[in-house]
Amino acid sequence: MTSKCVFNPKSFLAEIGKGKTHSGHSKNHKVFSQGEAADAIFYIQRGKVKLTVISKQGKEAVIAVLGEGDFFGEGCLAGQPLRMSTVTTITDCSIVRLDKANTVRVLRNEPAFSRMFVRYLLSRGIRIEEDLVGHLFNSSEKRLARVLLLLANFGKKSKPKTVIPKMSQETLAELIGETRSKISASMEKFRRQGFISYNGQLEVHSSLLNVVLHD
Repeated sequence: MTSKCVFNPKSFLAEIGKGKTHSGHSKNHKVFSQGEAADAIFYIQRGKVKLTVISKQGKEAVIAVLGEGDFFGEGCLAGQPLRMSTVTTITDCSIVRLDKANTVRVLRNEPAFSRMFVRYLLSRGIRIEEDLVGHLFNSSEKRLARVLLLLANFGKKSKPKTVIPKMSQETLAELIGETRSKISASMEKFRRQGFISYNGQLEVHSSLLNVVLHD
């Protein structure tokens, strides 16, 4: 009797198949825009994206930066008919698109994928809660340090990537709810203290953790 193959979620995401497409995108590519039909979820194999929302008054705000191993667009699985945000690449990216119907089928039929997806949603929920607490109680310097560490993958299972994608100070300011001038001053302070360095690119050192851990 032939034994059933063990389902591997990561292999499934890496393979081309029904209801699933892989595509490469250069920096500043819009994966989808706020208000478009929500009919698929996406998985980031490589690179980073930002999620932005625009108010009725036309004000834009960055609500999250996601990277390798993250999903986005999952609101469609909960009945969300239209996209609530715009997703734009901030580095060159490799992204997997999974049709809604196919994703629902895999979630129903493959417990391994369901477990992985639920773990991801729970961990991201915790991260969002930590972000909210940070906005309410932490100084702008501590919030900035945390964002830089997250961009460098500190705290993830994968090895930290100390060189992070080039990001404007305006974007960083939007992420932590601060002015550009305040961000500029804090970044210069971090540089003088040896927490970050510039050499044609931004490098984040593990010593920046001291800012986050210091009371």
